[in-house]
Amino acid sequence: MTTLFDLTGRTAVVTGARRGIGLAMAEALALAGADIVGVSAQLEADGSEVERRVRAAGRRFTALRADLADRAAVHRLARDVTALGPIDILVNNGGTIARTPAVDHPDQMWDHVIEVNLSSQFVLSREIGRTMVERGHGKIIFTASLLSFQGGITVPGYAASKSGVAGLTRALANEWAGHGVNVNAIAPGYIATDNTQALRDDPDREPAILARIPAGRWGRADDLGGATVFLASAASDYVNGIVLPVDGGWLGR
Repeated sequence: MTTLFDLTGRTAVVTGARRGIGLAMAEALALAGADIVGVSAQLEADGSEVERRVRAAGRRFTALRADLADRAAVHRLARDVTALGPIDILVNNGGTIARTPAVDHPDQMWDHVIEVNLSSQFVLSREIGRTMVERGHGKIIFTASLLSFQGGITVPGYAASKSGVAGLTRALANEWAGHGVNVNAIAPGYIATDNTQALRDDPDREPAILARIPAGRWGRADDLGGATVFLASAASDYVNGIVLPVDGGWLGR
């Protein structure tokens, strides 16, 4: 059974790999045997934490920088990635959030969030997914959100983008499942990362959120590792178009 989750010989691209959930995903994939191409706007060329963890797992690591808000940079990234050779796994994790009430939410903030969280991920999936379809094998994993199911508060662009990620997951799965390419998403719950720092610092929101989580704690980034390896491995070969919550039971409450 362990061979179902063995990623030896596979190459995985992980965006947003420098810290938080992306760092944990990259490490989990490396521990399962995959070589990692890490992508982040500020990723160090050498000596990053993600590189250290991947190499400690005995796997190869390649660092690439790209600003996902820059469409031209995303196209360059897609070319650079495909030039490295066959990509078996694409983890579309890079993202951003902007908190401003809808009545004050400026166009620029909306456009930036949609570009990073949705448009760039479609471009990468299209360009790298095309090579997967041609080879008849591949795994694409999006990082969705609880706000793929809910509306959130003061984050209209983020909620719209993550709802879009859920729809894009299903749309690509419908087209590519028959070509041996599995497209799925993970919806993290409330995870203790930089993106949720404002919530954890809020004296009203933090206890209200914690009280609703049946597991009784905020999630950790490494709680996403198992789901990532599952969706990247042969264990999920007949899993297509799902958005898998890893949320401590939040949605079941």
